[in-house]
This record gives sequence, structure tokens and C-alpha cells, in this order.
Amino acid sequence: MKAITKAFPGVKALESVDFDLHAGEVHVLLGENGAGKSTLMKILSGAYQRDAGEILLQGQPVEIDTPASAQHLGISTIYQEFNLIPQMSAAENIFLGREPSKWGGIIDRERLHGEAALLLAELGASLDPSTAVRSLSVAEQQMVEVAKALSVEARILIMDEPTSALSGGEIRLLFETIRGLQRKGVGIVYISHRLEELAEIGSRVTVLRDGLVVATHRVGEVALDELIRQMANRELKDHFPRQREAPGDELLRVEDLGARGRFHGVSFSLCRGEILGLAGLVGSGRTALARVLFGIDRFDSGSLWVHGRPVSLNSPRQAIAAGLGFLTEDRKAEGLVLNLSLRENVSLPSLDRLSSWGVVNRKAEQELARGFVESLRIKTPSMEQPVVYLSGGNQQKVVLSKWLAGRADVFIFDEPTRGIDIGSKVEIYQLMNRLTAEGAGILMISSELPEILGMSDRILVMHEGRIAARFTHLEADQEKLLQAALGRGVSRAGAGAQGRPAE
Repeated sequence: MKAITKAFPGVKALESVDFDLHAGEVHVLLGENGAGKSTLMKILSGAYQRDAGEILLQGQPVEIDTPASAQHLGISTIYQEFNLIPQMSAAENIFLGREPSKWGGIIDRERLHGEAALLLAELGASLDPSTAVRSLSVAEQQMVEVAKALSVEARILIMDEPTSALSGGEIRLLFETIRGLQRKGVGIVYISHRLEELAEIGSRVTVLRDGLVVATHRVGEVALDELIRQMANRELKDHFPRQREAPGDELLRVEDLGARGRFHGVSFSLCRGEILGLAGLVGSGRTALARVLFGIDRFDSGSLWVHGRPVSLNSPRQAIAAGLGFLTEDRKAEGLVLNLSLRENVSLPSLDRLSSWGVVNRKAEQELARGFVESLRIKTPSMEQPVVYLSGGNQQKVVLSKWLAGRADVFIFDEPTRGIDIGSKVEIYQLMNRLTAEGAGILMISSELPEILGMSDRILVMHEGRIAARFTHLEADQEKLLQAALGRGVSRAGAGAQGRPAE
């Protein structure tokens, strides 16, 4: 891609960008949200048309004016947001529009399922290709997306955050698949905010910032802190700006909590002014625990205390009334109403006090939203902008604004920075600092161990539905957390029987 330029109304998305990809390499594309990564790849995949510049494939100029023309040229894309039809089976999604057929145009179901099974087996995914996508886990849906892309025998494969929903074991299988594709000569453009994946899978890395190419390096020839500086003009030491005073009064206490088939015997406390990190592998019970704490699902043993009072929390409404806020793992499906405006999303938990006789006070609603747009520096053209058009980091700020407006002081953050860039991550961390400084307590669930280590005051590790280990932030390191997450060690360090802060 040579001198690629693209502008939208009022925004220069790309300015004379050069980017190249060799057969059999993984070229990692880095940059904050808004840097131009997705725009560049949408031009390569035919979703957008360039304003200037040219694209050459094996040295020959090509025109890529539709996604179909990109596929015809052997260019396939796996998007971060799944592009699947929930009601259809995995096999039907993989071969949608290209179904094998018998005489008379009838779909050959046996061949359809057989070929889908082979593709999924190549990825190490043990799922039935006849299963409806809506019945699959997020990780299994990601595997269907990968199989769909591989089914067109792509020469160029664009992967946009392919590991964001995968566990450690699934990531390793995906990396093995990528290495197999490299051996076949497939060139891969790999977009990720997980910088630790660079060394394991990348060949070269190109950094974009504000629509310009900052630099291209061979992986291993540039330090991580230098890449962060190039992306965001920010040093590595500023990546986790943890600031905390001594914890205050107890906000939340969990005693021997259990939910049949999901977790059991869970005990801990959360105090004002602290971040309690919760680590563990996918399926360890972390999100199941969060859903119970917020009243989405029921617990069947143990007890729960909020602000020193025993509570049941049989619904999210009761949890909100008790002062809890929940930033879900999937903000788009569960945290926001995408087609509603920023104003309407911010006010959702506060409609009771913003309305009279069932009529919402629009002026009060606008003032409420405007206050958070200014204080959290949410980038939006207006309060009426549908949140579906905001970046991931700004969407996360809208979810946070919603709970701040609802006057929560116990926050459950489930993967708070998944799928957002480093600059937005740091802003979210700074907001967490602000919340704890104002007396809130945060239970932070994260699959990113550097994030857990960088921002937590105390750390719990779950394994197979139990708390396997407890650490203070001074005692913990990545190896200890991984050992505990894999069930290979138990530590009671830094916590009493109920997981209270060490004296």
C-alpha cells in the first residue's frame, strides 16, 4: 500500500501511509484508537475506498472496491466484532454464500458439515459444526470466525484483535494455526492492543499515530517502552498510574458464597479507596461471581453484605439501589443500548430521580450527561450521538458515567480495558484512581496480568470456582498468579480468612 490517504468529513484519517506485507510474515499494526489502523485495513479489505494512493498485489496494481473483490484476490478479514448469524449453525456461517451443493442447487449438508469439521479440527476447536452459533461461547464464536476466514484459502489474512475473547490455551492454538499459515506462505496483518503478543507471533511492527506512520521495526529490535512512547507519547512507567492511600471502611463483604455449578466457598471483602484484583483463567468463575454480586444470577449458599448490612440482591435493580455498578465484560451487548444517544445511556439508572409522573426531565438529563462528557473527557460530537459510533474507550467512559450518575460506590469492572488502546486504558486507570480517592471500592476482573499487577492493592486468584490464592500487590508477580490460576499453588498471604486487608 503506497501513499494511502483517506478523509472523512472534518477528519483526515490517513495521510500518505505506506504499508507492506511479505508472504509468510506476521506484520503487527499498532496504534491507539483513532490512529488509522482500522481505516487502513478497511481500505485493504474493500470496505472503504481510498482517496489517493495505490495498492499492489505481488507487484501489480489492483482495485479493491468491494469486500467481494478483496476475497476474490485472496484477502480475508477477521473483525474484532463478530460477523456471524446467531440462528445459523457454525458450518452454515463458515460457508455462508459458498455452500457446497448437489445437483439442482440443493445444499450438500453432509459435505458442508464435513468440511467445516475439518477446518475447526485444524484450529483445535472441539465443537459440533451443526451447533447454532447463539449456543456457542464467545471463544467458540471466535474460532468459527477464524475458520470462516481460512475457508476462502486467503493469501492475505487481516486479524483485528483475534485473541481478545480467547483463553490462554485457545490463544496458543490460534498461534499454532498462524504459524501453520505462515509456513504455507500466507501473509498476516495482526492488529492487537496486547503488546506481549508481539514477541511471540510478530515478524515486523508498524506504529500509526494520528493517521501517519511513525515507524516500522523488526520485532525484537525495539523495546516495549519505546513502542508505547511512539504510539502515545507516553513512557512505560506511566502505563499503570496507580495512586492509593490506606483503605477505609468496608463496603462489600462476601462470606462462603456459592452458586451451584459455577463457584463455591468464596469469601473476601472490599474497602473504600482500594482496588481488589480478581484474576483467573476463562471458566474459573470470575464473571459468574460478578453476575451474582450484581443480582443478575442467584447464589444458593453463603451471605453478602453491602455497607455493613446483609443483602440478597435478587435483581440488578436491587444492586443499583444498594450502590453497586457493573461494567460488564461485553459493554456492547450488556453495558450499552447502542442505538440510543450518549445522553440516554448515561441517564438509564437514574430515570427514577430524573422523571416526574413518568415524564423524563430532558433538561436535567442533558445537564447530567454534559457534566460527565466534560469531567471524563468523552470525545463525542454531541450529547445526541448514538453510542454505537463512539470509540471503545469512549463507550467505556459512557458505561462508567452511567454508574457514577446512579451514585454507585461499589464498582465491579469485568475486563475494563478489553479492546481499547493504550491511551484510553491509561485514562480508564486514572478514572479508577479518581474513584478510589473519592471513597469508592473497585473489584477489577482482568485476564491481563500486567493490569492486575499494575493497578490492584490486593489480588485474588480463582481456579475451578474457588479462591485459590490471595496476595498483596507487593507479594504478587506474574509467575505466582499463573501458578495459582492453573491450580498449582495456594497462598493466604496478606489476607485473613475473609480476605480482609492485612493489618
